[in-house]
Amino acid sequence: MAVTWRDVVAHGITLPEVAESTSYGTPSLKVAGKLMCRLRTDSDGALALKCSMADKEALVAGTDPAFFTTPHYDGHAYVLADLEVVEREELLELVTDAWRIAAPASVRKRLEP
Repeated sequence: MAVTWRDVVAHGITLPEVAESTSYGTPSLKVAGKLMCRLRTDSDGALALKCSMADKEALVAGTDPAFFTTPHYDGHAYVLADLEVVEREELLELVTDAWRIAAPASVRKRLEP
């Protein structure tokens, strides 16, 4: 079953200071005003997720067809996830990771021990 933007939002808003917003005219989630992910409305309809460059390289180089990038994201710490094929639990983990990367330290302390 495909993951939807609503699934991403439902998970994301459980994290401290996450709010629905827009980025480049598309739906997004931001933590304390900082972008953590956005739904691309291009023909691929993928989710762009903030991540480390190492994670991006590993996900794109791996065998899972759910993860990819485009030239627009070259050099940027964002990976694209195809919501039609991505594993739900893995995607939600990546949304949480995006929150950890984007959230200020004072906000992260509210979730982490």
